[in-house]
Amino acid sequence: MENVQRHISREELFPFVHYEYGEAYYGSCGDLRYRIAREPLQNVHYTPPEKRGEAVLRAVVWRGPYGYAATEEALKTIRDFPFTEEGMQEAADWLDGQVQAAAESL
Repeated sequence: MENVQRHISREELFPFVHYEYGEAYYGSCGDLRYRIAREPLQNVHYTPPEKRGEAVLRAVVWRGPYGYAATEEALKTIRDFPFTEEGMQEAADWLDGQVQAAAESL
C-alpha cells in the first residue's frame, strides 16, 4: 500500500465569511477529525463589527470514529486563534501540523 501524504491547507477551509454566519466547518483526515468555528458560535454577518463583541476562531481535533458531539471533551485538543483572515491561516497551519503528527504516530 502506498503511503499517501495528507495535508490541510487554508484553501480547503471555507471562506472567512462562512464563519461570520455562525457555521462550523467539519473535516477529517484518516481517523483524525477536526472542527473550526467562531466562538461564540453565532451569526454576526449583518452585525456591525464594532457591535460583535469578542470572538476567537476555535480549532478542535480528536480521533475518530465518533463525531464532535459524541466525543468526550477530554479527548479533544482545542486551540484558539484570532478571528481574522490571519487567524484562519494560523488555524489551517496548526490543523495541518496535527494531521502530520497523527500520521507519524501510525
